Amino acid sequence: MTPEACRVCGGPAEAAGSVHGRLAGRDFTLLRCPACGYGWVADPLEDLGKVYDMAYYEGRGADPLVDYLTELREPLKTVRVHEWDGILAAVRAHAPVGPQTRWLDFGCGNGGLVRHLDREVGCDVVGWDEGAIVDLAREQGIRIVEDAELDALGPFDVITAVEVLEHVPDPAATVRRVRELLAPGGTFFYTTGNARPFAEKLSSWSYVIPEIHISFYEPRTMRRLLTDAGLEPVAPRWDGWPEIYRFKILKNLRRPRRGALTDHVPVGLLARGFDRRLALSAFPPARRAAD
Repeated sequence: MTPEACRVCGGPAEAAGSVHGRLAGRDFTLLRCPACGYGWVADPLEDLGKVYDMAYYEGRGADPLVDYLTELREPLKTVRVHEWDGILAAVRAHAPVGPQTRWLDFGCGNGGLVRHLDREVGCDVVGWDEGAIVDLAREQGIRIVEDAELDALGPFDVITAVEVLEHVPDPAATVRRVRELLAPGGTFFYTTGNARPFAEKLSSWSYVIPEIHISFYEPRTMRRLLTDAGLEPVAPRWDGWPEIYRFKILKNLRRPRRGALTDHVPVGLLARGFDRRLALSAFPPARRAAD
């Protein structure tokens, strides 16, 4: 496979323009596969330690809208709670969740969802990630494990990957790893940006932050990845998405702290409107077939 071949289906890639990296101070080349819809940064940064440093987690890095450090220190005061609630509701639409559920949050960042699930459900939940904030999260008692521990702790009934897949250079290998860790009959739920509405204008999509977001998917791309990895795509549902959108809207409005307005204003119609344009809920979750 040549460097210009698609990393998902092996088909020939097409040029999709370039994007200037605010943090790196240089242009990055974008490629896209018309056969499966996968897009990617052809020349990503190699020194990830300089990208995912503490400045990144404080919102002083490639993405100024994140503030994982504050969310770690004051989890109940952040609007991120809405996303955590939405993820739980979305997973429950596809699988039972209770104290006996074995749940892995793959790419857990500061472990906020892990702590939320432990508090709200009391299930057997662990996180996995790498980065400067992981040790701080562990100091607060959040259960984030090393990759070498995952096989012994699994298999897992539920695996989530919340805004993770856009960061990985080899999505096929990542999805295969998820399949290895998922129990027969288990559920895989993920969120990521939908490249389909921007297929012909990838370089103008604000989601393309080339220092950190290097892989871009359409729903058909994910169906291909899931199927090739031995997972069964399932029909997406709307459960949980209003709360996920509530968080995303507030984050982009730079309203990071919870209050009466953020918690109680109805967002159902607004979320539907955003989803008609962004189609984030169109991605299929997946299930590993029962043995």
